Amino acid sequence: MFLRPVLVAAVLSTVAGVATAVSAERAATANVVTPGSFRGYGFDQCLAPSQKAMNAWLKHSPFLAVGIYTSGASRACRDQPHLTPTWVSTQLRNGWKLLPITLGPQAPCNPRFPRYGKDPVIRNNPGKHGNYVKARTQGQAQAQRAVSAAQKLGISPGSTLWYDLEGFDQKNARCRKSALSFLSGWTRGIHALHYVSGVYSSAGSGIWALDQARVNNPGLYQLPDQIWIARWDGDANTSTSYIRSDGWRPGGRMKQYVGGHNETWGGVTINIDRDFLSLGRPAAGPERHCGGVNVDLTDYPRVKAGSDPLSVKALQCLLTEQKVYTGKVNGTFNEKTLAAVQTWQRTHALPVRTSFGRRSWMSLLVTGPQPVLKFGSTGPSVRHVQRALNAATSGTDLAITGLFTRRTDSALRAWQIATKRTASGIVNPGTWAALAAGSRR
Repeated sequence: MFLRPVLVAAVLSTVAGVATAVSAERAATANVVTPGSFRGYGFDQCLAPSQKAMNAWLKHSPFLAVGIYTSGASRACRDQPHLTPTWVSTQLRNGWKLLPITLGPQAPCNPRFPRYGKDPVIRNNPGKHGNYVKARTQGQAQAQRAVSAAQKLGISPGSTLWYDLEGFDQKNARCRKSALSFLSGWTRGIHALHYVSGVYSSAGSGIWALDQARVNNPGLYQLPDQIWIARWDGDANTSTSYIRSDGWRPGGRMKQYVGGHNETWGGVTINIDRDFLSLGRPAAGPERHCGGVNVDLTDYPRVKAGSDPLSVKALQCLLTEQKVYTGKVNGTFNEKTLAAVQTWQRTHALPVRTSFGRRSWMSLLVTGPQPVLKFGSTGPSVRHVQRALNAATSGTDLAITGLFTRRTDSALRAWQIATKRTASGIVNPGTWAALAAGSRR
């Protein structure tokens, strides 16, 4: 049986469409919620960067979050050649927090829109009852399109989808009310489809208007769960004098604090805006070792026969987890402990001794997965670094929390300086290797 070329093309197109939809659905099921709870640095740029650029910036930049334009008829970057389900799942797997942005209808008093002549603006007809039903309906429709675009890319439900409302004349009451009504519809639509509602706007217009509505007209508008404040004051925080200090806190704010400029990391230059995020409540989750043995010490001094039982017990536990020690975890430095210590030292190219010193501790403490870590990272691997830094230098005294805070960042930079490395505050493959080798002053 022979099919006409047009029919063949149609069949192939349908098959490809089904395959893409299935692939996106599987990716969405597998992908983590984004950004979730995160406190750290991010950047946004019109065009989603290439994989090569993302890899370079992951290893060398301070950023762990990236804004990407995923939908909206008024966005500048309508074509996103790099933005695919594979790109999304790869970034999430590598530890990036994604910020999907929609730039659709804009405030009717914004003279820069419509951008292309046919892209719609927000309807400013108050209607019979003055509740701007048409604007609200527009917002809900835009939410549906944004969710559809997110799902095709594999962005999971529970993720935050951001609406970009560019600056407008907030003194224009009719314009302001229509914009707020549109955003209310956006939030309602986003919630109905099981995503988190976010709004990006300038501190002095859209964000100001939302905060005024929050305080002065409670219940009139459905407000977003999170706000993204555009305020280029150079301060890496989520504060601005344009709105009250209590709104969307704790855990509901981020700020674009530096506007468009070039930055180069790992040999790759991108024109970006800088952002600081404080979303949710970051947590690393509990850990349990050897039935409750404490391995989270503020210091890891040399351990030998007669040493403090707590340190010996921690050592025995960790060597047990690495299947090197088979004796009892009892805090006594016995012959089996010594044999395990020397086996570890021998197999890790360390001096073989009758004691377990700081270099040996460091190599043991960083054993496990070694992802790129920086300010804002969370999880077991952060604990590994915190323990290793406590082992590297007496007096570091880091709390082993699994949260890469400013305190951890400072301790890491101090260690990098002491070992004659670039004080990047980033744990990349080179940093992991140096920690595993027991590099100290």
